[in-house]
Amino acid sequence: MPAEPVAPPAVAQDDAGGRTARRVVTVLALAALLPALYLPALRHDYYDLKIYMRAMDWWAAGHPLYDYVQPDRVQGALYFTYPPFAALLLRPFALLPLGVAIAAFVVLTLAGVVVTTRWLVLPVLRRHHLPRGFGLTVAVLLVLAVESTRETITLGQINMLLVVLILADLLFAVPQGRRWAGVGVGLAAALKLFPGIFLLYLLAARRWRAAAVAAATAAVATLLAAAVAPDDSWRFWTHELWTTDRVGRTDYTGNQSLFGLLSRMTAPNEPGRLPWLLLAVAIAGLGLWRAARAARAGDALVGLTLTGLVGGLISPITWTHHLYWFIPAVVVLVDAALDADRATVTGVRRRRGLLALAAGTGVVIVYGVVTFQDWGTGTVHTDDPVDFVVRNAYVLLSLLLLVLLPIRHRSPAFVKRTDLANDAVRR
Repeated sequence: MPAEPVAPPAVAQDDAGGRTARRVVTVLALAALLPALYLPALRHDYYDLKIYMRAMDWWAAGHPLYDYVQPDRVQGALYFTYPPFAALLLRPFALLPLGVAIAAFVVLTLAGVVVTTRWLVLPVLRRHHLPRGFGLTVAVLLVLAVESTRETITLGQINMLLVVLILADLLFAVPQGRRWAGVGVGLAAALKLFPGIFLLYLLAARRWRAAAVAAATAAVATLLAAAVAPDDSWRFWTHELWTTDRVGRTDYTGNQSLFGLLSRMTAPNEPGRLPWLLLAVAIAGLGLWRAARAARAGDALVGLTLTGLVGGLISPITWTHHLYWFIPAVVVLVDAALDADRATVTGVRRRRGLLALAAGTGVVIVYGVVTFQDWGTGTVHTDDPVDFVVRNAYVLLSLLLLVLLPIRHRSPAFVKRTDLANDAVRR
């Protein structure tokens, strides 16, 4: 007598339903956390964006662009400090009502967060067969929770545009040898000085053509701005570029660069330029050497992440909203942990160590260094060890990651599979 068909166990459906419920609860919990993180930052009230818009109005009225100044109770006198090419990009926004300009910046930043997070995370989810929709949603919410993102949004900064240009170039165009490789880095460097470090990375990685294209793109954009605003361009590149006091106090806690750390140790006096320069050269040498090794190993993400961390360390001024580069560092650490061999004691220890470093980095960059702290308006000398660590958390974390961030050696077959996954991401 034939056996009757057996119905599948109900526990499978229960497990699926429970898994879905847990995912929904996780997403809702992360989304509910965001208002508490953003509430303290709302005091910024798009402060930087308003400076940009007022500077554009001042410029449109016929005044010299770099004469615009606005008093600030913490930083003193603040000026328009971006290169002239950035002013050309910002000027059309000044024609809009301020509320519309703010809304446009917020929407564009949010779009940049979603796009760049998808570029970083989707290949990892594919390789490790993790749920894509849930994984991407959680990743986007976590990126929005990070202090650099919060500061970018609530100050009205242009950082995500730069990140989009750099990641599109260094994750896709350069590794694939595209004809336009280098254009993104060049445009970013013409808009703001910080991305110039990625041109050095292309040279260190021996991507000669991409480096030449990046340099040419930056030069063309700069010459275009000079043709439109010759006097302002001459003034910026011959004078304003070298006056760091135009952008605020170097000892302020929000300046998370090596020079900022030294400034807080010597306040109210400025640190010696020679010791800082020697340390900056040593750090740049180590970081770019490791970044070049990563590029040669086929690990473009680690290469650009190390370069971004180097840029933040050696720049005289690195505000918290500049430090996006901790985010890809966390992605690298999690990915490397998932790749670790769980069948050996060494592999298990490596996995735990990488996950611990990823979690620790995540906690630091979500809590941040300025959001929940009141450092006041006065110059304060840092001599207490605890205060030293808290006020320089991003600097110390950058140095740690510069040494410990793992370089994944990718085989040609792996790189080819990753390129196919990247093509799918772009589609």
